[in-house]
Amino acid sequence: MSIASVLKNARQFLAALVTLGLAAGLAARFAGFGVWSPIIWAAVTAPVLLALLVEIVTSLRRGDLGLDIVAALSMTGALVVGETLAAAIVALMYAGGQYLESYAERAARREMTALLSRVPRTAIRHRDGRLDEVALELIAPSDRLLVRRGDVVPVDGAVAEGIAVLDQSALTGESLPVQLKSGDAVLSGSTNVGDAFDLLATHAAAQSTYAGVIRLVEAAQRSRAPMSRLADRYAIVFLAVTVALAAAAWLITGDPVRAVAVLVVATPCPLILAVPVAIVAGLSRAAKLGILIKGGKAIEMLAQIRSLVLDKTGTLTHGQAQIVAVHPAEGMTADEVLRIAASLDQASKHIIAQTIVAEAHGRGLALAIPTEAVETPGEGIAGRVDGRAVAVGGLRYVAGIVGGSVATLLPGGRSPGALASAVAVDGRLAGVLILADKLRAGTEQLLKSLRALGIERVVLATGDRREVAQAVAAGLPIDLVRSELAPDAKVLTVLSERKNGPVMMIGDGVNDAPALAAADIGLAMGANGAAASAEVADVVLLVDQLDRVLPAIRIARRSRFIALQSVIAGMGLSLLAMIAAALGHLPPIEGALLQEVIDVAVIFNALRALRG
Repeated sequence: MSIASVLKNARQFLAALVTLGLAAGLAARFAGFGVWSPIIWAAVTAPVLLALLVEIVTSLRRGDLGLDIVAALSMTGALVVGETLAAAIVALMYAGGQYLESYAERAARREMTALLSRVPRTAIRHRDGRLDEVALELIAPSDRLLVRRGDVVPVDGAVAEGIAVLDQSALTGESLPVQLKSGDAVLSGSTNVGDAFDLLATHAAAQSTYAGVIRLVEAAQRSRAPMSRLADRYAIVFLAVTVALAAAAWLITGDPVRAVAVLVVATPCPLILAVPVAIVAGLSRAAKLGILIKGGKAIEMLAQIRSLVLDKTGTLTHGQAQIVAVHPAEGMTADEVLRIAASLDQASKHIIAQTIVAEAHGRGLALAIPTEAVETPGEGIAGRVDGRAVAVGGLRYVAGIVGGSVATLLPGGRSPGALASAVAVDGRLAGVLILADKLRAGTEQLLKSLRALGIERVVLATGDRREVAQAVAAGLPIDLVRSELAPDAKVLTVLSERKNGPVMMIGDGVNDAPALAAADIGLAMGANGAAASAEVADVVLLVDQLDRVLPAIRIARRSRFIALQSVIAGMGLSLLAMIAAALGHLPPIEGALLQEVIDVAVIFNALRALRG
């Protein structure tokens, strides 16, 4: 076990020891045995001072210099001048303060720790007609697993059969369970709150969604905020000021007790306590809402964003085509056209065919079983539905079957970026389905809200054609549209926006990864986005809702504000107390008690970042 681990485990013991020693010394004084009180207080201070000296040496070997030195000087000085009660109070303040800080950080990390504690270690696998409990790393794609009520889904997969009722709140922040049917994709990390079901694994554990989230959480916990590093540098300045003020008080007055009083009220510094607690509290608060911020550096930069660069597909839009209109021919209804097309498209694996089938299922249409299906790759599919000859596909493909144009069923033509799929029945045109990647609901209000938060410039950067990009941006508060961009051109767009202030890039695809990495803050739509974008991004949305950007920025700004507020207030009070001590108005004992109150107040103020 390392020295650091030993010291960490000893904090609670040392705090209890000093508390008992203080009580015993006071009891001895009031019982008429006051001669023993200084001895008791000195005795309980000594082990804390020894532990502190060991920790200082360990820190110096790492190149760290902080205010632990002030604590050591104040305890040593108090013992030397006979202020043993003040020394014991400082010892309690140091040991108890460290324990309080550890408690505060544990509270601040609780949502992130909850994610780590839920990691399953084993899974129940079907094998040769029996069930075996196996280690998670032995699970391979296509394995059939049993997920019992209350189990955490171990790997990404699909419902093998029946219905699965899953709680995805640990991943997405959504409190309502979702109901999935046979064939639906299941995210690892979800909790089964319904009956047991079988899962067909599609990924190994290490490549699954939850494993990726855990890696990101662990990286976030290891990260330190720039403000925290800045606090370390300020700590050196504060140390120099403290020592100088204590030395001046001693030299001018000739009273070493005043120097000890100055050292006592400077121990420890709110600068060291407030920043990490407030930052970690913000990270935890965001994680509860399905927003994974990768550490203190990211949360600090997120609070300062002034420009926003947005991808289109999968970010402003849903990233997949949906049926937006059905134009039936005379004598047909929209539902009948969709039912016939979807019935035949069951025989195709094309993404457009799957979209049409999904739409028909969503409308509750009863599909027939297709026969004699023959697919022409990239063109369409022909076959029989309910004994009738049916063809579904592109406009030219179906026009060749019906022997004429199908444009008569497209009033006003198609909007840019939309796709048309025509349907023919018994050699006659039956209808046309229009598919498009729709804009996310509430996008206009989201962009307006971002501007209200101080985002001064919004840029759309997409690889799509210019007319498609312009159509999507129409009516939205977007300052600039950049279209037909390759990945390197997206990077240049991000870099060029830096002249307007810190830049945030939002994307979801592999082609967005370079731009996400180049931005001051990269935010990935991690629910349905590519793993590459989630790995390089600074912030990952675990739920497919773009509006989570708003609480992410608000949490970051609140955490940073609370950290600065705690630092300024705590430092100001400490400096005032030091001046009072140097002038002889604050003796060591009263100064130690006052500083303890300041430190406790600073820590609990920093914990406000956990709240809304």
